[in-house]
Amino acid sequence: MGATDNQQRVVTRFAPSPTGFLHIGGARTALFNWLFARHHGGEFKLRIEDTDRKRSTDEAIHAILDGMRWLGLDWDGEEIYQFSRADRHAEIAHELLEKGAAYRCYLSQEELQAMRETAQAERKPFRVRSPWRDRDPGEVPADAPSVVRLKAPQEGETVIEDAVQGSVRVSHAEIDDFVMLRADGTPTYMLAVAVDDHDMGVTHCIRGDDHLNNAFRQRALIDAMGWDHMVYAHVPMIHGHDGAKLSKRHGALGVESYRDEMGILPEALFNYLLRLGWGHGDDEIISRDQAVEWFGLDNVGKSPARFDVKKLENLNGHYIREADDARLAEIVAPRVAAHLGRELHAEGITLLQRSMASVKMRAKTVHELVDGTLFLFRTRPLKLDEKAEKLLEDADRALLAELHGDLSAVEDWREDVLDTAVRNFAEARDLKLGKVAQPLRAALTGQAVSPGIFDVLLLLGREESLARIADQAA
Repeated sequence: MGATDNQQRVVTRFAPSPTGFLHIGGARTALFNWLFARHHGGEFKLRIEDTDRKRSTDEAIHAILDGMRWLGLDWDGEEIYQFSRADRHAEIAHELLEKGAAYRCYLSQEELQAMRETAQAERKPFRVRSPWRDRDPGEVPADAPSVVRLKAPQEGETVIEDAVQGSVRVSHAEIDDFVMLRADGTPTYMLAVAVDDHDMGVTHCIRGDDHLNNAFRQRALIDAMGWDHMVYAHVPMIHGHDGAKLSKRHGALGVESYRDEMGILPEALFNYLLRLGWGHGDDEIISRDQAVEWFGLDNVGKSPARFDVKKLENLNGHYIREADDARLAEIVAPRVAAHLGRELHAEGITLLQRSMASVKMRAKTVHELVDGTLFLFRTRPLKLDEKAEKLLEDADRALLAELHGDLSAVEDWREDVLDTAVRNFAEARDLKLGKVAQPLRAALTGQAVSPGIFDVLLLLGREESLARIADQAA
């Protein structure tokens, strides 16, 4: 849906700090902002909040951008780097000083510490009440360092009609005169965020509910400047499957870990994150186009969502089965090559692509696709895993020797012909098919688990199949 001439154009933003990778909570915040903007035909902007120079790294910036692109969360225009806008932030602080809406505070660190200790002793929350708010400038100590504080309102309350949380009220007695410019002249987070959101034209601020308290401080600054209000939407945090705060043991990893270490497809993570705290009836499988069409803040829940790795893997299995075989082969190829310690050439890629139709039917992760195809590229004689060894007792090896003779007579190496040959072999010896298929699987793949046995014979081809059987036959 697009904005009409009478409607304000929707602008959302995602504003990560590059002090770490794109974690799962941040990815969901980015997704919700992206969807809301795309649903309304608006703009989605990306701001890198790199003002913490000691902790911000180029590696983290690259990981954030890479994770966003992998999830398909494209942003409008160039990304904005907050640190580069420090002069603009300071300009607003000085404008507030000139308007009498801010003041220079000369409280020393020792004085602040004493105030903090008093609050603790009285078991009260620490709120800075600076004596410099209304003090005569003529009393300023010579050469004393100062910070710039906002003159926050002291009476009444601020009410925010949050699009997720509903009506939230905070008494002005709870909002202190926070610092906007440090003693060295650098802007604080609170100032920078409010100025950047205004200058970027952000209309809807969708973020985690851990920022809800910040909204009231930022609103005080916005009101002091006479700027338009944004719509706030503070989304509940993500918890683990056990209801505890999400941590690494639950799956609180960077997006790149889901791709590289867990073998998740981007469309599966996109779908899963969408359903973490947002719903559309009983729909579980939701395409990108449907998500854009359906997304709205009214369906965001007020309770923390629970992250469940098993559900993510099950969803990933669905998307693997739906995925194009050529694309899956492209994803799997470098991982197979890494296992083998050698590059896969065009023939190997083609073989991988041919194998996907059968391998993907039981795989839940990309790793399982890799494990299901490695046998195709092993060199003879195959090294058998422990379970495969148990399937090849002396009697089984003798059976393989007989089967080798029957299969050697098969010239037309097609699935139906092979199926008939193996079944006839089993029936002639009064054996169930599994009693033949299991040792045959072990001989062909070196494993006890593989794609269907006739798929394996077709993928390996006549010459390689017969040679592997011969290697294990008694």
